Amino acid sequence: MICPEQHAPAGNQHLWRAGWYRFAAPCPSPNFGPRPGGSKIDLLVLHCISLPPGQYGGPEVEQLFTNQLDWQQHPYFQTIQGLQVSAHFFIQRDGCLRQFVSCDERAWHAGASSYRGRANCNDDSIGIELEGLDGTPFEAAQYATLRALCAAVLQQYPIAYIAGHEHIAPGRKRDPGPGFDWARLQHDLALEDRFLP
Repeated sequence: MICPEQHAPAGNQHLWRAGWYRFAAPCPSPNFGPRPGGSKIDLLVLHCISLPPGQYGGPEVEQLFTNQLDWQQHPYFQTIQGLQVSAHFFIQRDGCLRQFVSCDERAWHAGASSYRGRANCNDDSIGIELEGLDGTPFEAAQYATLRALCAAVLQQYPIAYIAGHEHIAPGRKRDPGPGFDWARLQHDLALEDRFLP
Protein backbone atom coordinates (compact mmCIF):
# COMPACT_ATOMS: atom_id res chain seq x y z
CA MET A 1 0.00 0.00 0.00
CA ILE A 2 1.32 3.42 -0.92
CA CYS A 3 0.46 6.36 1.29
CA PRO A 4 0.82 10.13 0.76
CA GLU A 5 3.90 10.48 2.91
CA GLN A 6 5.69 8.37 0.31
CA HIS A 7 5.06 10.93 -2.43
CA ALA A 8 8.29 12.49 -3.63
CA PRO A 9 8.99 15.20 -6.21
CA ALA A 10 9.62 13.76 -9.64
CA GLY A 11 9.51 14.87 -13.23
CA ASN A 12 6.20 14.13 -14.93
CA GLN A 13 7.83 11.49 -17.13
CA HIS A 14 8.55 9.46 -14.01
CA LEU A 15 5.01 9.68 -12.61
CA TRP A 16 3.16 7.66 -15.27
CA ARG A 17 3.65 4.44 -17.18
CA ALA A 18 0.94 3.43 -19.66
CA GLY A 19 -1.67 5.30 -17.61
CA TRP A 20 -0.56 3.88 -14.24
CA TYR A 21 0.39 6.41 -11.57
CA ARG A 22 3.66 5.73 -9.79
CA PHE A 23 2.39 6.61 -6.31
CA ALA A 24 -0.70 4.39 -6.33
CA ALA A 25 -0.72 0.76 -5.27
CA PRO A 26 -1.78 -1.20 -8.37
CA CYS A 27 -4.81 -3.45 -7.92
CA PRO A 28 -5.80 -4.34 -11.51
CA SER A 29 -9.51 -4.74 -12.13
CA PRO A 30 -11.03 -6.80 -14.95
CA ASN A 31 -13.82 -4.22 -15.20
CA PHE A 32 -12.57 -1.89 -17.92
CA GLY A 33 -12.42 -1.55 -21.67
CA PRO A 34 -10.93 0.57 -24.44
CA ARG A 35 -11.99 4.16 -24.82
CA PRO A 36 -13.81 4.96 -28.06
CA GLY A 37 -11.58 6.26 -30.83
CA GLY A 38 -11.00 9.98 -30.64
CA SER A 39 -11.91 10.22 -26.94
CA LYS A 40 -10.39 13.22 -25.19
CA ILE A 41 -9.75 12.51 -21.51
CA ASP A 42 -10.89 15.90 -20.22
CA LEU A 43 -13.11 15.14 -17.20
CA LEU A 44 -12.33 14.10 -13.62
CA VAL A 45 -15.28 12.57 -11.74
CA LEU A 46 -15.23 12.37 -7.94
CA HIS A 47 -17.25 9.72 -6.14
CA CYS A 48 -17.50 8.27 -2.66
CA ILE A 49 -18.00 4.68 -1.60
CA SER A 50 -17.90 2.55 1.53
CA LEU A 51 -18.82 -1.10 1.96
CA PRO A 52 -20.97 -1.81 3.81
CA PRO A 53 -22.19 1.81 3.70
CA GLY A 54 -20.61 3.83 6.52
CA GLN A 55 -17.99 1.20 7.39
CA TYR A 56 -14.37 2.01 6.60
CA GLY A 57 -10.99 0.33 6.45
CA GLY A 58 -11.89 -3.12 5.16
CA PRO A 59 -11.00 -4.84 1.88
CA GLU A 60 -14.54 -4.79 0.51
CA VAL A 61 -14.17 -1.91 -1.98
CA GLU A 62 -11.07 -3.50 -3.48
CA GLN A 63 -12.91 -6.83 -3.59
CA LEU A 64 -15.87 -5.21 -5.36
CA PHE A 65 -13.70 -3.56 -8.00
CA THR A 66 -11.82 -6.83 -8.64
CA ASN A 67 -14.93 -9.08 -8.69
CA GLN A 68 -13.93 -10.89 -5.49
CA LEU A 69 -16.59 -9.64 -3.07
CA ASP A 70 -18.43 -12.36 -1.16
CA TRP A 71 -22.06 -11.43 -1.77
CA GLN A 72 -23.15 -13.45 1.28
CA GLN A 73 -20.83 -11.65 3.70
CA HIS A 74 -23.30 -8.85 4.48
CA PRO A 75 -27.03 -8.30 3.72
CA TYR A 76 -26.25 -5.08 1.83
CA PHE A 77 -23.98 -6.94 -0.57
CA GLN A 78 -26.93 -9.01 -1.74
CA THR A 79 -28.59 -5.80 -3.00
CA ILE A 80 -25.64 -5.19 -5.35
CA GLN A 81 -24.93 -8.83 -6.18
CA GLY A 82 -23.41 -9.31 -9.61
CA LEU A 83 -22.45 -5.65 -10.00
CA GLN A 84 -19.31 -5.23 -12.12
CA VAL A 85 -17.82 -1.79 -11.57
CA SER A 86 -14.46 -0.11 -11.16
CA ALA A 87 -12.83 3.28 -10.80
CA HIS A 88 -9.39 4.41 -11.80
CA PHE A 89 -8.46 5.37 -8.22
CA PHE A 90 -9.60 4.80 -4.63
CA ILE A 91 -8.46 7.03 -1.75
CA GLN A 92 -8.91 5.47 1.67
CA ARG A 93 -9.68 7.40 4.87
CA ASP A 94 -6.00 7.37 5.85
CA GLY A 95 -5.01 8.81 2.47
CA CYS A 96 -3.61 5.62 1.01
CA LEU A 97 -4.13 5.39 -2.74
CA ARG A 98 -4.96 2.40 -4.95
CA GLN A 99 -5.34 2.25 -8.72
CA PHE A 100 -7.57 -0.29 -10.46
CA VAL A 101 -7.57 0.76 -14.12
CA SER A 102 -5.04 2.53 -16.32
CA CYS A 103 -6.14 6.09 -16.98
CA ASP A 104 -5.64 5.38 -20.67
CA GLU A 105 -8.48 2.83 -20.45
CA ARG A 106 -12.21 3.21 -19.76
CA ALA A 107 -13.17 2.34 -16.16
CA TRP A 108 -16.78 1.53 -15.27
CA HIS A 109 -17.53 4.21 -12.69
CA ALA A 110 -20.03 6.70 -14.12
CA GLY A 111 -22.91 4.58 -15.40
CA ALA A 112 -25.71 6.39 -17.21
CA SER A 113 -24.41 9.95 -17.27
CA SER A 114 -24.15 13.19 -19.18
CA TYR A 115 -22.03 16.30 -18.74
CA ARG A 116 -21.00 19.32 -20.81
CA GLY A 117 -23.24 18.13 -23.65
CA ARG A 118 -21.81 14.62 -23.84
CA ALA A 119 -23.34 11.34 -22.69
CA ASN A 120 -21.51 8.23 -21.44
CA CYS A 121 -18.99 10.00 -19.23
CA ASN A 122 -16.96 6.81 -18.81
CA ASP A 123 -15.71 7.35 -22.35
CA ASP A 124 -13.66 10.46 -21.59
CA SER A 125 -13.28 10.68 -17.82
CA ILE A 126 -11.05 9.51 -14.98
CA GLY A 127 -12.94 8.30 -11.90
CA ILE A 128 -11.67 8.86 -8.37
CA GLU A 129 -13.45 7.21 -5.44
CA LEU A 130 -13.06 8.59 -1.91
CA GLU A 131 -13.79 6.24 0.96
CA GLY A 132 -16.79 7.83 2.57
CA LEU A 133 -20.55 8.21 2.72
CA ASP A 134 -22.76 10.77 0.97
CA GLY A 135 -23.03 13.91 3.06
CA THR A 136 -20.35 13.11 5.62
CA PRO A 137 -16.99 14.94 5.85
CA PHE A 138 -13.81 13.53 4.38
CA GLU A 139 -10.43 13.33 6.11
CA ALA A 140 -7.51 15.74 5.77
CA ALA A 141 -5.34 12.82 4.60
CA GLN A 142 -7.78 12.18 1.75
CA TYR A 143 -7.65 15.80 0.61
CA ALA A 144 -3.84 15.68 0.68
CA THR A 145 -3.74 12.59 -1.51
CA LEU A 146 -6.46 13.97 -3.77
CA ARG A 147 -4.50 17.19 -4.23
CA ALA A 148 -1.33 15.33 -5.25
CA LEU A 149 -3.24 12.95 -7.52
CA CYS A 150 -5.24 15.68 -9.24
CA ALA A 151 -2.11 17.75 -9.80
CA ALA A 152 -0.43 14.78 -11.47
CA VAL A 153 -3.50 14.00 -13.59
CA LEU A 154 -3.83 17.63 -14.68
CA GLN A 155 -0.21 17.57 -15.87
CA GLN A 156 -0.67 14.34 -17.82
CA TYR A 157 -4.15 14.66 -19.34
CA PRO A 158 -6.07 17.59 -20.91
CA ILE A 159 -8.54 17.90 -18.02
CA ALA A 160 -10.99 20.75 -18.52
CA TYR A 161 -13.64 19.81 -15.94
CA ILE A 162 -13.87 18.32 -12.45
CA ALA A 163 -17.33 17.20 -11.31
CA GLY A 164 -19.01 14.93 -8.81
CA HIS A 165 -21.03 11.85 -9.66
CA GLU A 166 -24.02 13.91 -8.52
CA HIS A 167 -23.34 16.41 -11.31
CA ILE A 168 -23.08 13.90 -14.15
CA ALA A 169 -26.00 11.74 -12.99
CA PRO A 170 -28.34 14.15 -11.15
CA GLY A 171 -31.31 12.52 -9.50
CA ARG A 172 -29.65 9.11 -9.72
CA LYS A 173 -26.47 9.70 -7.70
CA ARG A 174 -25.68 11.97 -4.73
CA ASP A 175 -21.97 11.48 -4.21
CA PRO A 176 -19.63 12.79 -3.08
CA GLY A 177 -22.38 14.98 -1.60
CA PRO A 178 -22.41 18.03 0.69
CA GLY A 179 -19.66 16.59 2.87
CA PHE A 180 -17.12 17.22 0.12
CA ASP A 181 -15.39 20.60 0.22
CA TRP A 182 -15.20 21.79 -3.38
CA ALA A 183 -13.78 25.18 -2.34
CA ARG A 184 -10.93 23.40 -0.56
CA LEU A 185 -10.07 21.43 -3.68
CA GLN A 186 -10.19 24.57 -5.80
CA HIS A 187 -7.85 26.35 -3.36
CA ASP A 188 -5.50 23.36 -3.07
CA LEU A 189 -5.10 23.17 -6.85
CA ALA A 190 -5.32 26.92 -7.56
CA LEU A 191 -8.01 26.14 -10.12
CA GLU A 192 -10.16 28.57 -12.00
CA ASP A 193 -13.92 28.22 -11.58
CA ARG A 194 -14.27 26.59 -14.97
CA PHE A 195 -12.74 23.39 -13.65
CA LEU A 196 -15.37 22.79 -11.00
CA PRO A 197 -19.14 22.24 -11.11
